[in-house]
Amino acid sequence: MALGTNVLYYGDNLEVLRKYIQAESIDLCYIDPPFNSKRNYNQIYNNIGTEDRAQSQAFIDTWTWDDYAIEGYQEILDNKGSRFTKQTIELIKGLNNILGKGSLLAYLISMTLRITEIQRVLKLTGSFYLHCDPTASHYLKLVLDAVFCGKGGHFQNEVVWCYNVGGKSKKYWARKHDIILFYTKTNEYFFDGKAVGIHRDTGTKSFGGKMGIDEEGRSYQDKLAKSSGKYYRYYLDDPKIPEDWWTDINSIQSGSAERLGYPTQKPEALLKRIIMASSKKGDTVLDAYCGCGTAVIAAQALNCRWIGMDITYQSIALVLRRLEDQFKKDVANSVKLDGIPRDMASAQALANKKDDRVRKEFEKWAVLTYTSNRAVINQKKGADSGIDGIAYFRTNNTNNAKIILQAKSGNVKRGDIATLRGDMQRESAAMAVLITLELPTTPMVKEAKSAGFYHHDLMDRDYDAIQIVTIQDIIEKGKILDIPMSLEVLKAAQLKATGNQLLLLDDAPLN
Repeated sequence: MALGTNVLYYGDNLEVLRKYIQAESIDLCYIDPPFNSKRNYNQIYNNIGTEDRAQSQAFIDTWTWDDYAIEGYQEILDNKGSRFTKQTIELIKGLNNILGKGSLLAYLISMTLRITEIQRVLKLTGSFYLHCDPTASHYLKLVLDAVFCGKGGHFQNEVVWCYNVGGKSKKYWARKHDIILFYTKTNEYFFDGKAVGIHRDTGTKSFGGKMGIDEEGRSYQDKLAKSSGKYYRYYLDDPKIPEDWWTDINSIQSGSAERLGYPTQKPEALLKRIIMASSKKGDTVLDAYCGCGTAVIAAQALNCRWIGMDITYQSIALVLRRLEDQFKKDVANSVKLDGIPRDMASAQALANKKDDRVRKEFEKWAVLTYTSNRAVINQKKGADSGIDGIAYFRTNNTNNAKIILQAKSGNVKRGDIATLRGDMQRESAAMAVLITLELPTTPMVKEAKSAGFYHHDLMDRDYDAIQIVTIQDIIEKGKILDIPMSLEVLKAAQLKATGNQLLLLDDAPLN
C-alpha cells in the first residue's frame, strides 16, 4: 500500500488479511463484527445436536456449522502455518466439548481465525478494539486472551458503552449497553486519554478538600490521598480521561441526521473517541468489518490513513457514498478499490461464486455500479419479484419517479423482458432496466422496444421505457445511468425503505 493511500477491499476479510496486509503494519484496529444485533439467541447454550430453529433462526441464518466452520476448526486444531497459540488451540477444543458443533462454535471459530490475523498485522505498539454485545462478549474475551495474551499481549479495558435508545422489556432489566474490549499487542502502546478528555464539573466539589485559584488564574481543587497523606491538585479546566463506562455518547436517534438506516450503525463520536485516544495523525486504522463505514469516516476526518474491508458490495458502495457526501468527490475517487470486478473475467467470477455467504452479490454490484451507488437494494431473498434494486430520478424541480432494475448473470430470454414489464406496471415505475452478463437476444431487444418511451420533461428527451444494459458496456465503456437523480437522501423515506427490507444508499422519494 502506497503512503497516504486509503484502501477498500471487497471480499472475505480473512482472505484479504492473509493475502494483502503485511505483518506489523497497522497502528489501530477496530471491528464491530456481525454479532451485535440484540436479537433473540436463546439456544446458544443449548446447541449440542439439533437446535430449535424456531427460536434461534436469526442466529442460524448467519452462523451455521458448515464447511467453512469445519475447515476453520481443523485449521486451528492442526495449527496450520503455526499461526495459533497453544492457548487458542486448547480453548477451541474445550469450547467444542462444552458447546458442541453448532452455531455459536461456528461463530467463535470464524472470529478466532480473524482475530489471529489482526494480532499479526498490528504493530508492536498497536491497539485493538472489538465491539460486541453481552450475548457473546464473555466468549470473545476468552478468544482474545488466548490470541493476544498467548503472544505477550495485554488486556487493557472492558469498556461499557451505555445508551437509552430503543424499547424496554417488562420481563427483564432494559438491555442498554454494548461491550468494547481493548487489547494491545505489547505493553508499549500509544494512548492519549487527554485527547478525548471530558471537562470537569466546576459546580461541584467532586474531590473534596481545598478549592482555590493559583497565580496563573486557574481554578483548582486539592484532594487528600489517604494512603500518603498528601494532596493532589486537580485543575478544573484540565479535561479528565473518561472512565471505562461511557454514558455521554448516545446511540443514533431515529431523527438524527447521521442515521443511514443501517441496522448496526454506530455514532461517529464513538469511533472518533477510540481513534483519537489510540492513534496519531497519519497512523493507519483498520476496520475489517467496515459495514456502513463509520470507522473509515472517522479516520478520514481525523487525518489517519485507513483500510476497510467488507464481504458485501453494498457496504463498499455505501462507504464510497459517505466519503463523497461528507468530504468531497475527490476523496472518494482517491480510494484504492480492490476485489471489485474490473474486467469481464472478474465479473463472471463474481456471478459464478458458489459461496452462500455472498448470494446476490453480483446483482448488488451490477445495480449499484450502474447507478453510481445511488440505488435501493432489495434485501429479500427469493421474493424480489424480479426486482434487484430501485432508483429514484428527478422529473422536474419538485417531483420524481421510480425506475426498477434487475440484474441477471445468465439464461436471459424474451420472457424476462415481458416479466420486467409487468413488474414495472405493478410497481408504478416510469422505467425499468435489465442488466445482463450475456448479450441480449434479438427477441429481447424487440420486446423491450415494444414498451415504448418515457419522455423526461427536465431533460426534454425520450428514454426507452425498458432498457437493456450489458455488463460489458458497464465495464468496458463506463456506461452508467444518465438520468438526473433525486435530491439527496430524505432520512424519513430512507428509514421507511429500510423497514421494507430495502437499504437506501442515496436517493429517496420526494413525496
